Amino acid sequence: MSTIADVAREAGVSKATASRALTGSAQVSPATRQRVHEAAQRLGYVPSTSAVSLATGRTRNIGVVLPHVNRWFFAEVLEGIQASLLERGLDLTLYDATPGSAGRRRVFDDFLSRKRFDGLIAVGLEPAASETEALLALDRPVVSVIGTEQTTSLVTLDDRLAAALATSHLISLGHRRIAFLGGTSSSHWPHVESARFDGYAREMHDSDLGAQVTRTPAELSMPAGYEAAVDLLSDPSERPTAIVGACDEVAIGAIIAARRLGILVPSELSVIGIDDHVNAEMFALTTLRQVPREQGATAVELLMRHIEDATLDPVTVMIRPRLVVRNSTAPRSGATAAAVRDSGLSRTAEP
Repeated sequence: MSTIADVAREAGVSKATASRALTGSAQVSPATRQRVHEAAQRLGYVPSTSAVSLATGRTRNIGVVLPHVNRWFFAEVLEGIQASLLERGLDLTLYDATPGSAGRRRVFDDFLSRKRFDGLIAVGLEPAASETEALLALDRPVVSVIGTEQTTSLVTLDDRLAAALATSHLISLGHRRIAFLGGTSSSHWPHVESARFDGYAREMHDSDLGAQVTRTPAELSMPAGYEAAVDLLSDPSERPTAIVGACDEVAIGAIIAARRLGILVPSELSVIGIDDHVNAEMFALTTLRQVPREQGATAVELLMRHIEDATLDPVTVMIRPRLVVRNSTAPRSGATAAAVRDSGLSRTAEP
């Protein structure tokens, strides 16, 4: 039966380095980690979880709290987390904590307190002080994905910039009556929606279009976006020529509503979203791209640093959005499109 010494010899590293590589330590380079894992595979070496736990005081398990396992963004983040953990030979325990549910209360009041993990990644944490306090009381490193947390490390999209760029794109196409669609006072993520509306409103004011700022509330889903857009677009005298969707799902709902009302997209109505949802290309939606899988992988990288060094201060990694131009936006009829304001971001044009 192969031992850690055999693996170290096969990979050409010390026993300590081989052990760190197999336990997912951030102190080992990716190339060395891969070499050690390949050596372990060739030799059929499988480290004993209990032995590793006894030797290191760690479970080799990472906890992940998600509000929605079946929604696109959260599923993509989870895939990024899982791939990154598998690469490090670490296990994952998933806690499905649907907002407002009894199950969520049990996750925070019971399951997490058992501390069967070395660190925790909280995705879409509600802005509730009690939940944040509960996580910090676990005495385990915590990294958040989405939010405004200052007490944990955070990976999040620059939502304000994303909405500003979306609005700037429409203004550059000659649009002046630009409506913001999406967001409600009862949202579980008001910081995301308010930041995106703020980015839109700020860009409108900076372009002397403050009088045109308007917001139509809608939950962040296609059906809600559709329903709200039907009301928004039904009166031709008040109809905007362009819409900034609070997210792609809302924007896609607006496109469907426009089609059913006989409004041509993009010749009569331009629509832009934020996210680059899996269905965005199917609807030829112009959008601001974020990459959830990368956010998941970045969260794992941050968490491993905190596990290795408990003295590290919280850091924030702000994901910069990228404009993806498809066919849901076009110059306003009779207007000449201006150059899109350069914000130092790369842009991707797609058919």
